[in-house]
Amino acid sequence: MMKKLIVIMLLSQIMIPCLRAQKKELSQARSCLKSGNDLEKAEQILVGTLAKDSSDNHKIKVYKLLYQIAQKQYELGNEKLYLKEPYDTALIFNVTKRMFALAETLDSIDARPDKKGNVKPTYRRRHSSELDDHRVNLYNGGLFFIRKSDLKTAFAFFDAYLDCAVQPLFSQYSYSKSDKRMAQAAYWASYCGHRLQLPEMTLKYLDTAFGDTIHEKQLLYYAAEAYNANGDLKNYLRLLHEGFERFPDFSYFFPRLIDYYIRKDKLDTALSLADRALAHNPDNQLFLLAKSTILLNQEDYDSCISLSDSLISTNDTIPEAYYNAATALLNKILRIEAENAPNKRELVRRLYMLACPYMEKYRLLKPDDNDKWAPALYRIYLNLNMGKQFEEIDRILNGN
Repeated sequence: MMKKLIVIMLLSQIMIPCLRAQKKELSQARSCLKSGNDLEKAEQILVGTLAKDSSDNHKIKVYKLLYQIAQKQYELGNEKLYLKEPYDTALIFNVTKRMFALAETLDSIDARPDKKGNVKPTYRRRHSSELDDHRVNLYNGGLFFIRKSDLKTAFAFFDAYLDCAVQPLFSQYSYSKSDKRMAQAAYWASYCGHRLQLPEMTLKYLDTAFGDTIHEKQLLYYAAEAYNANGDLKNYLRLLHEGFERFPDFSYFFPRLIDYYIRKDKLDTALSLADRALAHNPDNQLFLLAKSTILLNQEDYDSCISLSDSLISTNDTIPEAYYNAATALLNKILRIEAENAPNKRELVRRLYMLACPYMEKYRLLKPDDNDKWAPALYRIYLNLNMGKQFEEIDRILNGN
């Protein structure tokens, strides 16, 4: 018994000075709050006390004061704005976000069940009412930091804005149903994630973002890129197909679908997709070029050449149309050379002569793509006995 009393006495001797110090620190912070001076110093003091006392009662006192200090900073900033005095816009927005974070943390502690299991948060109604008036500034802060190209900070603001919808602190407002700005905020959050190349950010509020019908096309694009980056092929292809069905003329979805099916040697699927695209827009040069490439891979060389010629007749600056036509002719030569066709030599020479201007034009339009045109022109010039041109290509291939 005596030992127990001694321990209690020793503990009290340790705890009483600590409690006095904490009381002094809280009193100092309140004085700063009342005067409106040294508010940053008061914040540092309060944060320091959290390391000394982790009890819920102490935390509630500290977070309540921190919230009030942030409120004071916000009021002082608004006062400067009202008086048209110089002020830090970014600082005002950051203080707003800090107010929300502090109030939400305080609410999470204040709403813990008591010994009887009852939940009676003391500050929820007042704080949620105060912050509801300021919540739009989280959205505006996100837009502000987008304009400043600080996309990581911008995302944090939209994240805070959207997160209010699931915070118990704001449960009375039902933001998911009542706030018409939620979808726009979610879109901008996805935009920031896409620009930062962070798939988790891009996808976090995707379902909400699709409520912003103005940006559906961009959202499908952002989401597809995010799923692709995550290696989620199933969702990547799903969004490519959805994007193509809804926005067939958008330059992102169709080429990637065609590329995927060609790489997987699913040429019939690719051709069907190209035909559907052309049924929607028969004159679309991207669709025509895609079909030309598919026909080349299907070894339907005559159809490939015919379609490439048709495309060139409407636009003579598309390099791949020339390349497809030339390659189709060169492949036809390989096929003929493997056969015992009559007049084979004469036919082969004629096909080389036909292929030559196509590949030379491709070289002109894509001079840096010499890994594609140089071997082809080497073969063409060799078989047409074009000595000067052959020597030039030979030097290129040998790196001279």
